[in-house]
Amino acid sequence: MKNIDLKSRGAGINTQNRFEPISIDYTADYADDYIDPDEEPRKIQTKFYNDDTKSILAKNDSPDLGFDYSINPYRGCEHGCIYCYARPTHEYLGFSAGLDFETKIMVKKNAPRLLEEAFSKKSWQPQVVMFSGNTDCYQPIERKLEITRECLKVFLKFRNPLGMITKNALIQRDIDLLKELASMQLIKTVVSITTLNRDLSRRMEPRTSVPSKRLETISNLAAAGIPVGVNTAPIIPGLNDEEIPAILKAASEAGAASAGMVMLRLPYSIKDLFEEWLGRMYPEKASKIIKRIRDIRGGELSSHEFGTRFKGEGKYAEHVHQLFKTMCTKYGLNKSHNPLRTDLFRRLKPGQEELF
Repeated sequence: MKNIDLKSRGAGINTQNRFEPISIDYTADYADDYIDPDEEPRKIQTKFYNDDTKSILAKNDSPDLGFDYSINPYRGCEHGCIYCYARPTHEYLGFSAGLDFETKIMVKKNAPRLLEEAFSKKSWQPQVVMFSGNTDCYQPIERKLEITRECLKVFLKFRNPLGMITKNALIQRDIDLLKELASMQLIKTVVSITTLNRDLSRRMEPRTSVPSKRLETISNLAAAGIPVGVNTAPIIPGLNDEEIPAILKAASEAGAASAGMVMLRLPYSIKDLFEEWLGRMYPEKASKIIKRIRDIRGGELSSHEFGTRFKGEGKYAEHVHQLFKTMCTKYGLNKSHNPLRTDLFRRLKPGQEELF
């Protein structure tokens, strides 16, 4: 405790905060394996806090998404993607959607136990659960805490199907579990690639795996027999839209069988964050990019209407979607759809061992 001598203050000391930060010691080999060996040392220390949530499956009510439930072991994301739609959710915790979102991470250490309890309930109907419906389940801290890996073991134990989307090559660590899930048609994975330009990636998604690592991840997942696709999201008019053909070609050649895309939208505080970042990083392009975003959003920078919020509207949006569709056909993507199985689900009591 530190003594404080301040006038007009009732308390004279700072007591220990009961929400104790989690101490994490990163090792040098992390960057070599999963991020970027040339990355500069961090200047702002990331802090991690225990999140004692009482439930782990989040219900989705959006018809734009192909799933009803998602699981997020972490709140906030150290990847720091400037466009991330999850940023405003950090404001519910009293944090900022800016630097706080990527430097103050809430950790759900009880996620595996809570997931097992959820699957054990008679009310649970086996269905696809999406990992990373909000923040990336393979962000850097996962290498130390292994919460996502432990949750995968629960999915395997109950044989409940799941989908995963990530920007981090760390997913390769869990190929052993993913391969077993794939053998029962219980898993689909997606690697998000926003750009193949390493410089743009470093600026826009500072602590994600570099593009070459993501393509390598697609290749290794496919080689292991794990269904894998690519997500070209978000498409930012005037910044990365021209890369659509190259990204889809590279992903297909690496082994991706499917592809998806989402047009950029800038709701709430993300608008201010993105405009500031754009003016700082690409001042010569900023006004043109903002204008094109407005062109696909009816004059605004975001839209909330189901059916159009992911797609955008107008001639430019139509052009981008047509280009995407043409390139998918050219590179053999989205040719088939194999639904995940739910008939293999088995209900076990928490802590109960597998019977067969």
